[in-house]
Amino acid sequence: MTSSYTGTSPTIHYLPSVKPSAVALGTLFTHTANLAVMSPLFGEAYHKAMKADSKSEFAKSKEAIKSATLMGSSLVGSSVQTYAVAALLNHSAALSYKGAAYVGALVFAVTSAPAVVSQLFQERRPAEYIAVRATAGLVETVGLAVFLTWWGIRPAHDLLG
Repeated sequence: MTSSYTGTSPTIHYLPSVKPSAVALGTLFTHTANLAVMSPLFGEAYHKAMKADSKSEFAKSKEAIKSATLMGSSLVGSSVQTYAVAALLNHSAALSYKGAAYVGALVFAVTSAPAVVSQLFQERRPAEYIAVRATAGLVETVGLAVFLTWWGIRPAHDLLG
């Protein structure tokens, strides 16, 4: 039995190519879904900014730093999630909306379903909270996969070969 291992470390060439515009638009799609869930936190920061004596006072506050950090991490997380879903769609050759929804549902099952189950049985969160989080998770996974399939994920140079 022979091995194909060459002893070299993996390079970036192993990452599937994805259309850059799909990553950009998918990032906006996912980030918007994240903002819908996080809007109460930003609303709280907005009200504190209105109550602050000056803009510089609010800019130095914990709420402003927390909001900026949350926004930045959400944007980075959205772009990584978008690339990952697009790469899965590309690698699985899911070209139909049904196939994309199936891949998105699998991603939901891996990423969001454990948290939903934990919130339901262990944390005993209110049903409304769990429903909102589950819906946001479905939008971020199944919705993103269907959106990316609609937009197209394969770069033009992949389509020519």
